[in-house]
This record gives sequence, C-alpha cells and structure tokens, in this order.
Amino acid sequence: MELQGKTAIVTGGGRDIGRAISIKLASMGAKVVVNYYNTPEDAAETLKIIKSNGGDAITVRADLTKWDECFRLVKEAQAAFGENIHILVNNAGGLIARKQLCEMDEKFWDFVMDLNLKSVFMMHKAVVNHMPEGGAIVNLASQAGRDGGGGGASAYATSKGAVMTFTRAMAKELGPKGIRVNALCPGMIATTFHDTFTPDNVREMVAGKTPLRREGSPEEVANLVGCLVSKETSFVTGANFDINGGLAFS
Repeated sequence: MELQGKTAIVTGGGRDIGRAISIKLASMGAKVVVNYYNTPEDAAETLKIIKSNGGDAITVRADLTKWDECFRLVKEAQAAFGENIHILVNNAGGLIARKQLCEMDEKFWDFVMDLNLKSVFMMHKAVVNHMPEGGAIVNLASQAGRDGGGGGASAYATSKGAVMTFTRAMAKELGPKGIRVNALCPGMIATTFHDTFTPDNVREMVAGKTPLRREGSPEEVANLVGCLVSKETSFVTGANFDINGGLAFS
C-alpha cells in the first residue's frame, strides 16, 4: 500500500490500459480518479472492480481536448480527495483512423494532435500547481513515436513522438520542484485499439517477429506505471520506456 493517502488521476482510465492502470494504482493504496469521455459503461465497470477490491475511486467525464474540461477534472478530483494531486497518468488518446497523407485534411490532423498531444500539455498545466514534491507524471506515448507507426498512422505517430519530447522537457522543468515525468512507449498490446485498427494477420505477424513471440497485456503496462510512480524509482525522470517484448530498441 505504498500509495496510501495519495490521489491519482488516470485519463482515459475506463478501459484497456487505462483500466489496468487505475486498478493497479488503487491496489497500491491510491485514491483514483478514473477519467473517461464516451465510455461511461466501461468507466463504471472499472470503478466497480476497484471498489470490490477495497479501493477508493470516482469516475469523471471530461473532454480533454478542451481547456476548461481539463481544469474541471482536476477540481472534481480535489473535491473528492483533497487539494493535492500526487500522480497523473496521461493515458487518453487514440489513432482515430488510418489515413494516408493524401486522405488527411487539416481538421483530422488537428484533432489527432489535440487528443494525443494538446491534452497532455493541458493536463500538465491543470495539475502541476497542485502537485507536491515527490509527485509523479507518466505519459503514454507509443512505439509509433519512435518508428513512425504503421500505414496511415503518421499523424498518430507524430503526436506520440511529440509526447516523448514533451516528457523530456517537463522532466527538466519540473525536476527542481521534485516532480518526476516519464513516459511509456508500448508496442503491440492486446487492447481494443488493435481490435479496431490492426488486422488479425498483421497482429500475428508482429507477434511472430517479437522475441517474446506474443502481444503484451494491459496489466504488464500497468505494472510498469506502478513502478514509475513509486519511491523505488525516485531517481528516474525524463525517460521514455519501451515495453514491446523486445521488438524494437531505443
């Protein structure tokens, strides 16, 4: 129960990796604010699981592409659990659609950037003035941010690469305040993201090329998040951690 008495916000916390992270942090003693936008049933199920295991959590709907919504999310977290926000996990984001350059317009590009990058910036803005020394932020980037992603994922990959760079910048800026900022770069993780956007034959091919010969699980990603927000990694900041079964190395 290392995180006992601490408050954690997990954006996109209702399902898949976000759900696993929310459950993991609650199991470590944190009071968890499970953010969601368009999946209330999933968020309710995550809340049910946490409470059934003896944890404490709330769900908050917020559109993190909007400035006021990010700040409202933080205010609702404070109303429920107190002034300090000790942990922020920026997990919300998505591919939206696979589009080649010739298919993309300005509106599509801007929406992907708002969802995956601007939301991370705005959540940092909303939280840091309420994060005490010893706080920790973990951003979810992607292997696509390192290698450019698969076909039709250029906007997504670009946004995730920018998250990696923003993570390094924030580690330098917030380090003197005692706040650590790291990021994860997941590869092929078994989630509805890949159920939606990646054909089965491609998933099988990628898993076959991975040294561990399988996809990862949301729980494995969550375990790394739990490690990064704990005191066991108190001298780790500005790092972008690969979690891809050995498929690619930084």
